[in-house]
Amino acid sequence: MTNKYLTIYNTIVEQIKSGEIPPQTLLPSENELSEQFNTSRETIRKALNVLSQNGYIQKVRGKGSIVIDLSKFDFPVSGLVSFKELAQKMGRKPKTIVNEFSLIKPETYIRQQLHLSSKDLVWKVVRTREMGGEKIILDKDFLGKKYVPHLTEEICADSIYQYLENDLNMTISFARKEIVVEEPTNEDRTLLDLEGFHNIVVIKNYVYLDDASLFQYTESRHRPDKFRFVDFARRSR
Repeated sequence: MTNKYLTIYNTIVEQIKSGEIPPQTLLPSENELSEQFNTSRETIRKALNVLSQNGYIQKVRGKGSIVIDLSKFDFPVSGLVSFKELAQKMGRKPKTIVNEFSLIKPETYIRQQLHLSSKDLVWKVVRTREMGGEKIILDKDFLGKKYVPHLTEEICADSIYQYLENDLNMTISFARKEIVVEEPTNEDRTLLDLEGFHNIVVIKNYVYLDDASLFQYTESRHRPDKFRFVDFARRSR
């Protein structure tokens, strides 16, 4: 015999998948669901916990349970792809907002990430990525000027990689990536649509040219409900 909470879980999942309960809908309260399914609040709470664990709802403090958009974007962890290329692959029309563009003498942390001297300059580019009317990625790029002698805000609003490869004939070869989950910063909350979210997925990219020169360090900060991070792994003995 199926547990009552699993029956409720399956019922709500089918309603979400069929579109009967659309994305961003606030589910009824635990009391209302208890009456609807003629069961206890504890049973409802179990069903909601499983819905949350399986990525169907987001529990928002002070609001309740909100249905998550199931059309998450597959983000290739092992690939080296620009936001513009990713959006085109998914058939989406993206928007890039350049929040900051400057040539700076980098702070110690950035110098260490890029193995630069105190005399080296870097391009700092901060961009908000918008898709479907929602601001879901904050990219913070730092590129060594000795590798990228010229850059403009217009290029940054379009595609830096397209410019580097097509105009400067640079060969971008590989990247080392780190993925961490952090609490959003004040900057994240200002530049992204993060209401109700208490975590953000950060991918740190160290990007190299074909001669193994490290020319770029990037922090790509993602809203957690919009991306599915995918990879292909092969077991070897």
